[in-house]
Amino acid sequence: MLIYNTQSRKKEEFKPINPPKVSMYICGPTVYNYIHIGNARTFLMSDVIRRYIEYKGYDVKFAMNITDIDDKIIRQSIEENVPSSEVAGKYIKAFLEDMDSLKLKRATINPYATDHIGEIIDLIKTLEEKGFAYNIDGNVFYDVSKFKTYGQLSGKNIDDLESGARIEINEMKKNPLDFSLWKKAKEGEPSWDSPWGKGRPGWHIECSAMSCKHLGETIDIHMGGNDLIFPHHENEVAQSEAATDKHFVNYWMHLGFVNINEEKMSKSLGNFFTAREVLAKFPAEAIRLFFVQTHYRGPLSFSEELLSGAQKGLEKITNLAETLKLEEEKNSTSSVNPEFDFEKYYAEFEKEMDDDFNSPKGVAVIFDFVKNVNKVIADNESLHVEFVKKAKEFLSKTAEGVLGILHFDDLGKSKGASLEDELINLLLRLRAQAKEDKNYKLSDEIRDQLSGLGVQLKDSKTGTTFTIN
Repeated sequence: MLIYNTQSRKKEEFKPINPPKVSMYICGPTVYNYIHIGNARTFLMSDVIRRYIEYKGYDVKFAMNITDIDDKIIRQSIEENVPSSEVAGKYIKAFLEDMDSLKLKRATINPYATDHIGEIIDLIKTLEEKGFAYNIDGNVFYDVSKFKTYGQLSGKNIDDLESGARIEINEMKKNPLDFSLWKKAKEGEPSWDSPWGKGRPGWHIECSAMSCKHLGETIDIHMGGNDLIFPHHENEVAQSEAATDKHFVNYWMHLGFVNINEEKMSKSLGNFFTAREVLAKFPAEAIRLFFVQTHYRGPLSFSEELLSGAQKGLEKITNLAETLKLEEEKNSTSSVNPEFDFEKYYAEFEKEMDDDFNSPKGVAVIFDFVKNVNKVIADNESLHVEFVKKAKEFLSKTAEGVLGILHFDDLGKSKGASLEDELINLLLRLRAQAKEDKNYKLSDEIRDQLSGLGVQLKDSKTGTTFTIN
């Protein structure tokens, strides 16, 4: 199995530290708002990668942290006039709900930053004792000049970075590249006692402390979005390796952005759809298929038209799955067991996925399998129970187990719900057109009629979503 390692900039054979155990860490959300579909892509594709490694027989310990103290959370708490812990609690719940709705496997552990203040302080103390950190009036910074290989992950040149206009100027720092490990408490902000006085941790040190505690000082795989390579992951390397004198991560994996109109989807640009808005219109399996049809490292253009195309493609897989499920329930006594090379499809699927988790080609293998199994079904009045069992097993292990684009237990349940959603979305489109035509009477009538049926609408800048009571 080959993995593209950001640090070496090439594909490398995957050799776990302690097989069959594999340690994986992904930088989870900063919980100050609902995640958008671009965030969801990172988490969903990491889920597919984890599932495939498990499919290969490894025992994966998967940690996804929750950043529950941060400048953004504090700003949101001021805006909402509630404690920052309340903001974090609200959006942690929403995040986990969204992950469940997208059919992600729960992480082995979701460490929270605020539960690891002791470990964070110990790590900063170690860095200070070893000369990599310095305290200025209760603010502790990492001294980048002391870490000689700084820039090794991102490939950035320190001299260029120091002269770059994007570096934040802070008069307290010895060097503009130095970053915060501990921030002195400001009035009204949450804080903890420390050797440097009351304060709170910087963002980068949180991940190093949590990763080290739960997965060890050297881990197999660390993942995150491309935007985290620098400075977040670069800083994780610097502080972790300086503290432990050990190599921090064997395989760095970074996931591509979701774009809208050729711009990266982001909250700062305001060009985003939340995961729950998209889930209100499309089933999780269609969203997952849409994502896995693009390689995890590449950029992905988002549109409802493309998602609709994925949903239509998904029907080919689910139609076959439903046929196989019905055939299995029939328990046919047919003696005709058609020749079919199931092992060929397993080999092809694994060949593609072994090549840096090439899910688009893995999906193509599944569609080819569906096409040829359908031919066999069309050519035979009844099917041998063994053929049905093997065909169902292939889809169960690949489309369901690895890609998560099929769920045999849900077959037969989703069509009614899907039709209901489609009819509601049709009315929402008619309402949007009515509003555009300034036909507010019709727009209000559609809203009121839906409300009478238990469908509550919520209008926002990015569109209208609905919930069914």
